[in-house]
Amino acid sequence: MDALRELLRDLKQQGLGRGNFLGLLNVLIGRRVHRTDGTLVSAGCSWRTAAGYLKRVRWPKDAVRELELDPAMLHPRDRVRYWFQAISQASVDSQQAVQAGDRFAEALARAGYVIAPGPKSASQSPESGLPV
Repeated sequence: MDALRELLRDLKQQGLGRGNFLGLLNVLIGRRVHRTDGTLVSAGCSWRTAAGYLKRVRWPKDAVRELELDPAMLHPRDRVRYWFQAISQASVDSQQAVQAGDRFAEALARAGYVIAPGPKSASQSPESGLPV
């Protein structure tokens, strides 16, 4: 999972997560991420694991404003709990989140990553659930 921490650090440094935090959460939690050489970065993770990584890389707390959440309403001292609360209120499995995840996956592809489509992604056939 160190590869996931490196991915988040790169995203933070390059500013790729800014403006699409919901998409970042959707990809982080529900999709497989590979490097272009085939190395697995993440097979998806739990909300608690995602919260722990956001804490470790010191993701900007104000990112929750993109989710229309007030940072003052989240747990002020425990950063893992702060991010967990934000994720739990973000509806990361909604159709809006899936669309944001698709947009974010395109940005990550330009940065050298391969992202699998999400379970409800538009790039999948609705009948079979398989990629089109």
